[in-house]
Parts: sequence; C-alpha cells; structure tokens
Amino acid sequence: MTTDSGSTKPFRIINGELASEGSMQFMVSVQNKNGHVCEGFLISEDFVITAAHCDNGLKLKHVILGGHNWKNSNVKKIEISNQCKNKDYSDAQYGYDIMLLKLAEKAPMGENIKTIPLAENDMNLSVNQECSVAGWGKTESTGGLVDDLRVANVSIIDHNDCQQSWGSLPPNVICAGGKYTDKGFCQGDSGGPLVCNGKAVGIASFNKDNNCLYPDVPNIYTDIREYDSTRVKKIKNEDAQNLTFLF
Repeated sequence: MTTDSGSTKPFRIINGELASEGSMQFMVSVQNKNGHVCEGFLISEDFVITAAHCDNGLKLKHVILGGHNWKNSNVKKIEISNQCKNKDYSDAQYGYDIMLLKLAEKAPMGENIKTIPLAENDMNLSVNQECSVAGWGKTESTGGLVDDLRVANVSIIDHNDCQQSWGSLPPNVICAGGKYTDKGFCQGDSGGPLVCNGKAVGIASFNKDNNCLYPDVPNIYTDIREYDSTRVKKIKNEDAQNLTFLF
C-alpha cells in the first residue's frame, strides 16, 4: 500500500466542478508559511478537523476560511493555537488519520462561514450512495493548484470490494470514488470531508501511488462516525493549553 503520507504531498479534486455559490461554507484551507497544505472542515467556532498526516513535517500555521477562493481579500485568516492527532495514529496506511486543530480565535460565523455536523455513529451508508468531496488544487496528477473550490460527487464502494482491490486496509475507513469512476481526490485534498446527507462522515486520507487516474482502487477516507457529537463536545470543552485527544 502506498500513500501520500511519506511524501507529504496532499490530495486534490479530479474531474470536479466549481462549488456553487453559498455551498460548503465549512471548508477550510489548512496552511503553513508557504501556503495551502491540506483541506479541513469547521465543526465549531474554534475547532477544525483535518487529516493527521497533513502535519508530517509541514509545520501548520493557520487556516483560511470564508470563501471559495482562499486568495480572495474577503476571506478570514486565523492562526492555529494547538493541534492534536489521534493517539493511535502513526501513518495514514495504518489508519486513525484524524487531527483536531484549535484556532487562536473564534471564527466569525455568518453567511460565508458555517460549521458542518458530524455524522452520528449509527448513521448507515449504502453501497452506491452518492456523496461529495471538495478541495482546492490540481485537476490532474501533473497539474498545478486552482484558486477556486471544486467539488466532485463520488459513490460509496462496498468494503469487501475495496478490501480485495487494495489487498489490505487499515481499520475504520470508508471507500468512495476512484474505482469505477474518473472522479475523486488527488494530490492536495487530504483532510477534506466526505459529505453524505449533509454531514461529514469521512476524511480524505490516501489513494494509490499519488495517481489521480483512479484505474483500479477506491479512494480511502477515515471513518469519523465513531467520533460522535458527544465526544466532540468533550474535546471542545478542554483547556486549549492542555488539549487531549478524547476520540
């Protein structure tokens, strides 16, 4: 299994469309001093969820939110005051690829900035159910970044089918897009949410060999349904200076 975690190359959306105006106001660009690194999504005024591997030596500094074009002068920049990975995370290929970012100030909630609810731990996903993934960046493996948020519809893939395609899978993952389609994520969209029925159910984690052509294996997402709202509320109430991952 080859993931992006060793190369620290994030993933981007392939064969997507421009996100419609007024949609996906929960999307966040997670950045370091050099610019965009990964996607993330706002779950409260001062907490963002992203993939744990997004911090593999990249020294995350701040987030940009409040617009589909993160280079727009109207977007909001907020520093990251603390971050915490799942205690069981070591590498994306072994699972638990989730990280919580504490923002230094509360995001100004409004028309352009909103939160997304996490799926309940008993929310069922059906094979071929259509969900969506979004992000900024490459529209092909060798392309460059794009300035405007793009979104692609992807379908849930049977776990046994996914297991056979990959040979082995980490625990607690969702397979969607990549196989049976030309849509999914590519280098750059790590950390973005897999959205089903208006709720975040997964986090973009890895694909195969940084290959965005999706010839034979599904894209892999960290399943966050076990990280229900009760646990999120607990972690949001923790002292920011003593942040402990309670998931």
